[in-house]
Amino acid sequence: MNLNLDTTPAALTGKLITPTDPRYDDFRSTYTTVGHPAVVVVPESASDVAAALLMARDRGLPLAVRSGGHGLAGRGTNNEGLVIDLRRLNKVTVLDHRKRLVRVEAGARWAQVAQALSPHGLAISSGDHGNVGVGGLAVGGGVGWLVRRFGLTVDRVRAVDVVLADGSVVRADAQNEPDLLWVMRGAGAGAGVAVAFEIEAMELRSVGYAQIAARVDPAGQVLQRMDAVLRDAPRELTTALMLSSQGADTHVFITAVVATDDQQAIRRAIEPLLGIGDATLQQALVTPYRSLVPRHHLHANVGQMASSTSNGLITDMTPTAARAMVDAVSGPTPVLIQMRSLGGAVADIDPSATAFPHRHQRSLVIASSFPPYGHEALGKAWEPVAEHTQGAYVNFESNPDKAAFDRTYPGSVGTRVTELWKRYDPEGVLRTGARS
Repeated sequence: MNLNLDTTPAALTGKLITPTDPRYDDFRSTYTTVGHPAVVVVPESASDVAAALLMARDRGLPLAVRSGGHGLAGRGTNNEGLVIDLRRLNKVTVLDHRKRLVRVEAGARWAQVAQALSPHGLAISSGDHGNVGVGGLAVGGGVGWLVRRFGLTVDRVRAVDVVLADGSVVRADAQNEPDLLWVMRGAGAGAGVAVAFEIEAMELRSVGYAQIAARVDPAGQVLQRMDAVLRDAPRELTTALMLSSQGADTHVFITAVVATDDQQAIRRAIEPLLGIGDATLQQALVTPYRSLVPRHHLHANVGQMASSTSNGLITDMTPTAARAMVDAVSGPTPVLIQMRSLGGAVADIDPSATAFPHRHQRSLVIASSFPPYGHEALGKAWEPVAEHTQGAYVNFESNPDKAAFDRTYPGSVGTRVTELWKRYDPEGVLRTGARS
């Protein structure tokens, strides 16, 4: 698309990147998806974001919004449209140390947040990689290393500065625009562009960290034992599991984080994981929280990891669900399966309190395929596992169709999300053209 920039809004002068710009290749893509947008806008203020939104609306351009740019779902870019890249809105400010209240701009990435808060002895329950952007994660849910102890990121969001599709800038909190605050905590991408969050952090400096590898039996009993351990585990323990197959052998690789620096408590939390089967403790240490999302994660995002992703939530790891997961990774389509633990503090929140309603499930199961296998092949491999899931998480879904929406926002939650999207963005500017 040849975009006429002669009438570019004055506020955006010097903030547009087009395909002829030598910086274009560094700005057009996410980690998983190479895009070909007509223009990338790199705002430096909320008013710049407003100007970019109005530019997309007035010129009928498909719109995508990107915070950090990691974006496994790939929706932070598009083809022949306008991309708003928030990376220059990245300040992290401690507003009130006594109340642990922190202001984080949406373009910051979690490595930057952790580094900024570390000298204050504070941390935010966030993603599990330092390159993940604050904005995308914090409007979708926020499943990370501290989730069982401190809940989802959205559970700690107290206010959001939002630019609406009509260009107005609104503060959403419990007293002012409570409906907007509700939808921004779990389904925000269709309501407005979050430019900053006020988040209640927690006091945390160091955590226990362990890596465990185990052989997986064909029936997946090791996964059932893992589920049983987590059912009775202390809230301080959060795990991420990766299931992969090489030839006839299937293995599980477990990362365990214990949200305390008490070595006895760390040992008590991790030891049951070693009893799930043929397991080996590969590493165990106490480390600063910032080392889990380190600065060296802050790489460029140029579509270097093309993939398709889907997911579902599981309450109990039944024998048939466990076998289905093992069969999926050892089947004809190479599939990588991850399982993130939930429960604990996540379940403390009323399902109607935020637009993330999935509070009783204990695990998030994520399946990914890689070229030459696309979304259709992933769907066939994932279907036997999907039969055992209930609900989905928006940030790990690269095909956001109607069925995915209904899984993510079921029943009355979906009805309310749809109503609020139409209220705050009646023309659907934010919901057109994002690359899946």
